Amino acid sequence: MQYLDFEQHISEIDSRIEEIKYHSGLQKDDIVSELDRLKVKKEKALNTLYKNLSPWQKSAVARHENRPHTTDYINQIFDNFCQLSGDRCFANDLAIVGGFAKLGKRTVMVIGHEKGHDTETRLLHNFGMAKPEGYRKAIRLMRLAEQFNVPVITLVDTAGAFPGMEGEERGQGQAIAASTETCLDIKVPLISCIIGEGGSGGAIALASGNTVLMLEHSTYSVISPEGCASILWKDAKMASKAAEILHLTAQDLLKLGLIDEVIPEPLGGAHRYPKETMNTVKSVMEKYLSQLEKLSPDELKMHRQEKFLTMTRLNEA
Repeated sequence: MQYLDFEQHISEIDSRIEEIKYHSGLQKDDIVSELDRLKVKKEKALNTLYKNLSPWQKSAVARHENRPHTTDYINQIFDNFCQLSGDRCFANDLAIVGGFAKLGKRTVMVIGHEKGHDTETRLLHNFGMAKPEGYRKAIRLMRLAEQFNVPVITLVDTAGAFPGMEGEERGQGQAIAASTETCLDIKVPLISCIIGEGGSGGAIALASGNTVLMLEHSTYSVISPEGCASILWKDAKMASKAAEILHLTAQDLLKLGLIDEVIPEPLGGAHRYPKETMNTVKSVMEKYLSQLEKLSPDELKMHRQEKFLTMTRLNEA
């Protein structure tokens, strides 16, 4: 387990627990008593810490390397996943993965950003930063789902779209806009969940759903705190201040009416209890799918478009 900078106290308690388990000369009853005491102490410390996380600390939790990614969700809560590849135009961008799968008894199309778990897979998936062909693949899969009247589930976890020259050469802005438009246009249920980072247009291109969910310690913003700080103050060290003014936490966005529900995470974050987190996400998604399936195709499209038009009216007001 990788400990974040502000989790030093938790790290010390865990170290003491391991020391007692394997290196203690205490009697058995004393060991059990001390372990129980330390576990209670750890739970209280985690509860205090995670109830009072700053926006900048939540950004760190959202980026934790052990936080479950799209492929983890696919393996844990979906069955019979059939991966589909390519945009039928240029290439297969592995920063976005998708395909047909079963969510409980329902056939769905699941599409999501994939960051990778180690150096090799992070390079393979380009750290979850999709190029134009990634968003064009997402468009193709959403249209395919619409053709077969299958709901779409999107899992958002990206720092943003790929910022390099090759992306711009192949029409990055147009691809993001077209993907966002497709989200708003398809006539099947679309549920989006921000499971880690929701960065910039790279996130909104998959997150314009009938229902937008966020995990408790995920973030969703037009720009990263570091990027915002570099623009406003010419100093990335001001990222913690930028995180506060961006209102990027799930709690802030729920208050602003930009998302529909905050999904609670286990004490200490999703990276500590990934399976429990993913199963909770599954339950919430099934609840909203049951509601959306009652709407007609035209009602689904109208519901989604009106939802986002309302957001713009609130901002203009």
